[in-house]
Amino acid sequence: MNSEQKLNLDQLQRADAKHHLHPFTDTKEINEQGTRVIVKADGVYIWDAEGNKLLDGMAGLWCVNVGYGRKELAEAAYQQMLKLPYYNSFFQCTTPPAIELAEVLADLAPRHINRVFFTSSGSESNDTVVRMVRRYWDLLGEPQKTVIISRKNAYHGSTIAAASLGGMKFMHEQGGLSLPDIVHIDQPYWYAEGGDIEPSDFGLKVAQQLEEKIIELGPDRVAAFIGEPIQGAGGVIIPPETYWPEVQRICDKYEILLVADEVICGFGRTGKWFGSDYFGIHPDFMSIAKGLSSGYLPIGGVMVSDKVSQVLIDRCGEFAHGYTYSGHPAAASVALANLRILREEKIVETVDNETGPYLQNRWAELAEHPLVGEARGVGFLGALELVKDKTKREFYPKIGKVGGLCRSICIENGLVMRAVGDTMIISPPLVASKANIDELIQKARQCLNITLERISTLNFDD
Repeated sequence: MNSEQKLNLDQLQRADAKHHLHPFTDTKEINEQGTRVIVKADGVYIWDAEGNKLLDGMAGLWCVNVGYGRKELAEAAYQQMLKLPYYNSFFQCTTPPAIELAEVLADLAPRHINRVFFTSSGSESNDTVVRMVRRYWDLLGEPQKTVIISRKNAYHGSTIAAASLGGMKFMHEQGGLSLPDIVHIDQPYWYAEGGDIEPSDFGLKVAQQLEEKIIELGPDRVAAFIGEPIQGAGGVIIPPETYWPEVQRICDKYEILLVADEVICGFGRTGKWFGSDYFGIHPDFMSIAKGLSSGYLPIGGVMVSDKVSQVLIDRCGEFAHGYTYSGHPAAASVALANLRILREEKIVETVDNETGPYLQNRWAELAEHPLVGEARGVGFLGALELVKDKTKREFYPKIGKVGGLCRSICIENGLVMRAVGDTMIISPPLVASKANIDELIQKARQCLNITLERISTLNFDD
């Protein structure tokens, strides 16, 4: 980095520290060390202001499915902004891109889902789910059915309703969460919480907590169950194969609405269009965002089953809910172009049949590393459990110290890999080639080696 670049970076960091409050960030800490300024991207790589090139193993924030630098998406936004940069979906109005996108999404979704309510993010989508679920039961003459069951360590967004649905304790400790009538059961996290139980038995045991909670609260009060098909921000927690069939059975038995949060899993991440397709479940709602536009513009939505949407249409009258940017025409145009790329280039099929299996085979090799207790994954999702003792599935004390160290080492060595506690996770762009995957595995192994060497420098007592 030359002196001019250094001066520019210093100016940017000072301005950032003075004016910018970052999400999910220790502001004091980042201001002291200086934020990392990302200045450009192409394909599966990003560059920071110091000129460092990094392989983006997280696809931004789980979202850049078609990779960076797709001119088709920039052109779609440009052309739509010239023609009609904005109009709302209120007051009996809409725009052609919103109409077309709704039609395309209905075609991609499971057959029983044919309508979408547009939002700008996954958090807004899950807020909308809460409103729709409770309104649905109210319209059916059961206004007491307000309880929504979620899972501990779940993440469904950071707005008040979405964070309440989530089960992350540190989030609930800030801001007086959660909202009334949202309760949580255990997550299907076999590696950390399964003990000596076989994964298949553990999957059934945890799923059956849903039935126990429904009976405890009263079936006449429980409105819905929400879960990500695979928990992303919780640590890429892949439920045992017994889990989702049992959850579906219980929801069907008690006529509880099933909500699949597809914000991460949707649009090819598992090798199927939706995580619901991968696990064979039949949700009443699917929350979507992220991969819908590959992150190029903010857009999300709630896919609504025919059973629910027909009640809302026939009985609701005006549904008093919505957002200024619901169905934003430029964002919808970009989403359409993104879905066209995914379809025409057969990216989802490639992940399912070629690159996804290749990534998982290579990822599994990392389980041999002395620091790794488990290497798991599906499609273009992966997790490594960093442990002190592989045979006992024993983590290091002060969860997060080893993961934080490994994350920093990854950045130093040209790889973006996220730490959730002491679980290292990846979610690379779906366009990553086998050569990109080989590079990712090589860098990950190198960073694990360095982490293992440096663990002795950590103080686990503070």
